[in-house]
Amino acid sequence: MPRKRPKGVVGVGWACFASAMLGRTEHVPMSQDYPDTVVRRTSFEAGGDLGWRISALETPRERPAPWKIVVVTGSPSWAEYWAPVLAALPSDREMIVVDRPGFGASEPADHVPDLEVQALALSPLLRTAPGQNILLVGQSYGAAIATLMARRHGRRVRGLVLLSGYYGEPGPTARWLLDTGGRALSLIPRDLRNAVLEVTGQPEQLGPVRAALGQLRTPIHLVHGDRDDFAPLEAAERLMGDIQARRSIRLERVEGADHFINDGPVERLLAILDACLPPPRRGLPKFPWPSLPRLEVAGLLSRLPRGLRAGPWLGAAPGRETA
Repeated sequence: MPRKRPKGVVGVGWACFASAMLGRTEHVPMSQDYPDTVVRRTSFEAGGDLGWRISALETPRERPAPWKIVVVTGSPSWAEYWAPVLAALPSDREMIVVDRPGFGASEPADHVPDLEVQALALSPLLRTAPGQNILLVGQSYGAAIATLMARRHGRRVRGLVLLSGYYGEPGPTARWLLDTGGRALSLIPRDLRNAVLEVTGQPEQLGPVRAALGQLRTPIHLVHGDRDDFAPLEAAERLMGDIQARRSIRLERVEGADHFINDGPVERLLAILDACLPPPRRGLPKFPWPSLPRLEVAGLLSRLPRGLRAGPWLGAAPGRETA
């Protein structure tokens, strides 16, 4: 039975300090909870020739599943808190959850403040096997990055899920954490320091995100807990209301849920993601070919000029020998 990972501000904060002191990149070692056949650690080269190695968790599959769910996590960015969801995923789905640049085992060690650069670095996540579809999930701070990724690779992404999306307006708990962390940057562990720095610098970069949301042809699903005190639902609703989207944006309020919907019941989150999957693409309609009258081959050939009847492309006419 996998151990529960820390929850809440105090629990996660203490886990950050403990991991930093022990030199670990995971708060709870993944190998002690799940075998590699269920959830495994992987890595890939960042896009854009940035030279970084990006760490992630994935669900191993013997053959590619029809749906690949790509999760861009929030800030701080720890894929390990999605491990129970990964382990419970049905076999006809696969999932990869990333530690964004500056967090966990991903490079670089410092924070990457530019949303566009992060979107470029994470673009290899959108590679697919032939016939495979992508559902792209942006969680909290990762929602803005996932939006930019969908703008760059819209044809690959069949659906964009903005899960507890954060767009520059902190709720009371997030505001307290940012104020406290900002006064103690030299004392807190790297992941927490990088989170404070990148979240503080996000609002001035939201122009391209708003533009991308208005340009996307990809179906957009806004999923938000009604008790989110980190990124209030009202802030996300205001942002979406100001956007003239090409397609309607579907809103799903999750009753009783806070900012960390992935820490809630796994079955609830899997059902939410399933509801965001579009129906399969329909192929071209099949029309019956008109039936043609049967022709007598011998009679048809007998009407051809003599020289063409025995041509090498036709062979000899029936009942006659070639010279």
